[in-house]
Amino acid sequence: MTKVMVLESLGKSLRSVLAKIARSPSVDAALIDEVVRDIQRALLQADVNVKLALSLTQKVRERALSEKPPQGTNMRDFLVRVIYEEICNVLGKERPYAVKPKRIMLVGLFGQGKTTTAGKLARYYQKKGVRVALVAADVHRPAAIDQLEQVAKKVNAGFYADRPQKKAEVIAKEARGRFAASDTLILDTAGRSSVDPELIEEIKRCRASFEPEEIILVLDAAMGQLAGRSAEAFHKALGLTGVILTKLDGSARGGGALSAVATSGAPILFVGTGEHLDELERFETTRFVSRLLGMGDIKALVERFEVLEKKEEAEAAAGNLIAGRFTLKDFYVQIDSLGKMGPFSKLLSFLPGFANAKVNEKELQSTQQRLKNFKTIMDSMTKEEMANPHILKAERIQRIARGSGQKPQDVRALLKYYEQTKKAAHGIASNRKLRRQMERQMASGEGKMPTG
Repeated sequence: MTKVMVLESLGKSLRSVLAKIARSPSVDAALIDEVVRDIQRALLQADVNVKLALSLTQKVRERALSEKPPQGTNMRDFLVRVIYEEICNVLGKERPYAVKPKRIMLVGLFGQGKTTTAGKLARYYQKKGVRVALVAADVHRPAAIDQLEQVAKKVNAGFYADRPQKKAEVIAKEARGRFAASDTLILDTAGRSSVDPELIEEIKRCRASFEPEEIILVLDAAMGQLAGRSAEAFHKALGLTGVILTKLDGSARGGGALSAVATSGAPILFVGTGEHLDELERFETTRFVSRLLGMGDIKALVERFEVLEKKEEAEAAAGNLIAGRFTLKDFYVQIDSLGKMGPFSKLLSFLPGFANAKVNEKELQSTQQRLKNFKTIMDSMTKEEMANPHILKAERIQRIARGSGQKPQDVRALLKYYEQTKKAAHGIASNRKLRRQMERQMASGEGKMPTG
């Protein structure tokens, strides 16, 4: 958690929008229009691109007016969820980032905070138990080498420089031989006032000799929307694996930088949230937006919607089972719902081999693995095959087995269980008494946990 809330002004404006929704006696078209105008104003004041702000709010309006909230929720919660999701969409999905020994090349323009960020990134890795060394590859400014050496001392990291050497790619190659494979090497490259061909060619030579696993662009959030253009140019030339935005805490244009970079094609990996070397944070879209909206529990709210939506799918699958219209798609939904959807998971107790009264740990693990294998097999089927299992003959079964990493007999075992379940369902559908009993069982949540 940062000491200073990033983009405080934007966050305050958006939180006032949510407060307005909470105070309203009902959610109607007039309130939605008012909310949309407030969000537009907040985004534009945070330097978010006009076109992007209008697109986001238009999606909020369309979804709020056309979509219905899942059964069991109210329109206020649904509108909050829509706003949350659309802001997340603008900022993009976070890229998984594994902290392990690797070679990292930092690139960027003059004055973006690249050298300080090298120290912050080193400290971040050290906290995860990884040894780090900083490598000075800015051969044009001796002061840059001195600055990086000072930063390395502050964070107690390794340091390498070759001051007489005037070829950055040679320094990059030398550094690889000076440190152990278990160390993370962070290469600080030269900057320029603009993305010129000379800079790009030098960095490309460094990339060839250093063979980095990460090429990270460092950008000052004060650039605002211009940060997006810089990210696009570097990404096109080098194939960036990520971006670090610095000084996000003190920039009124941070919203513009965040949104512009997120739409450039280069994922945001970290954000700098202060001057101290400890103030570097992984950028996680959902967590960031939750904090921006001042709702620590918004993740729980979104998860509740997801559960309700899966419940609706499971209800539909249950209806198909009772009515005798049970397809592999319905079977998949029921397996996916197992252990999550309460009474709907009990439908699997009708599967042959899954209906033992008692469950021990070994049996439970066996059952879970069997269900996991069934899902993996069905993931390799086409939509047509899921809807019409009768077309699954030898050739298709062989293809599905290869695609899922299973054996043909495993595919046939799945089909056997499916057919037996379908027959059982047909018997239930034809017997009103049993059908009512099953419906009561699903409604009450009674039943036994399926076993292997």
